[in-house]
Amino acid sequence: MVGRLRALLVAIALLLILPLSAAGQRGDGFFGRFRASYPNLAYDGRFTLVRLRYVESRGSGWRADYPTMEQNLSQMLKALTGIEPHINGSNVFTLDDPELHKFPIAYLSEPGYWYPNEEDIQGLRSYIQKGGFLIVDDFDGGEWPPFEDAIMRVLPGARIDRLDLSHPVFHSFFEIKSLHVPYPGRLGERGVYGEFYGIHENNDPSRRLQVVINYNMDIGDYMEWSATGTYSPVPTNEAYKFGINYILYGLMH
Repeated sequence: MVGRLRALLVAIALLLILPLSAAGQRGDGFFGRFRASYPNLAYDGRFTLVRLRYVESRGSGWRADYPTMEQNLSQMLKALTGIEPHINGSNVFTLDDPELHKFPIAYLSEPGYWYPNEEDIQGLRSYIQKGGFLIVDDFDGGEWPPFEDAIMRVLPGARIDRLDLSHPVFHSFFEIKSLHVPYPGRLGERGVYGEFYGIHENNDPSRRLQVVINYNMDIGDYMEWSATGTYSPVPTNEAYKFGINYILYGLMH
């Protein structure tokens, strides 16, 4: 009953909250992607989703879906959970910025084009080992090998486990019923569905999930365009459930 109620609330929030907030956003999808970044918010203890900035080799890289995804997700967090997030801004940090350690959850977009230098590697490794939770999103197909190479440099010896539906991350707030979610747009129409992976502390699945990996999936894109009706509301709702569950899990672990 609680799970059904939460699912209904997501649908209602998508209809009522996001269209209202879309008019006030600082930059829409494609425009926002080509901005370097907006000024960071001063730390005040409130939840702020952090996006990781890196030097892109191609594509929109770390900017993908920025900043609209963060704004929409923050609106949903405020509406549906007890979290009081910043709803009119978010933060962008390089991987070696000491300020990153003030924020428990970080988001990395398009990791297939992420080629970290030694400072990036050391910075992200320190962040994760000290309790930071990393969400990796928005890549598919042949973009896996460069990501795997990079994350293995960050966490040498780490094992990437495929997550099944029983994992606690899928039940931290919403009771996610299925991991069978299509990639947004044409790839999903062609039969590409998400795969979900993770890295656990000490490679022990009974311990804390340190990194969650959305492969063949782009929940950020679903959330960015959720106020426009670009994608079907069913997988869009699911994308919000994944995003909110990840944040709740990261805050509780």
